[in-house]
Amino acid sequence: MSSAGAHDPAVRRRVVIAGQVQAVGFRASCHHRAVDAGLGGFVRNLPDGRVEAAFEGPPHLVESLVVWCRVGPPLARVTAVAVTDEPPLGETRFVIR
Repeated sequence: MSSAGAHDPAVRRRVVIAGQVQAVGFRASCHHRAVDAGLGGFVRNLPDGRVEAAFEGPPHLVESLVVWCRVGPPLARVTAVAVTDEPPLGETRFVIR
């Protein structure tokens, strides 16, 4: 039996984060962590004050970013996180939109 690793099939999760998550460095911190993890996807501000992100890559790395989104950077105050599984799109770059 193999352990979770880089050879696992890619997964994709869309995350919508509510709370004090804009103008606190959330997108920049998220981008930095996702790029360091080698994930694909995006992060962007939504007009209603929430932040939306999609992470694509090995399951354990995607999950680590989802977990991070529940807290965010030091100035953020996360009040809710909604996570949705999506089919992988083959994205390998992570961008700020």
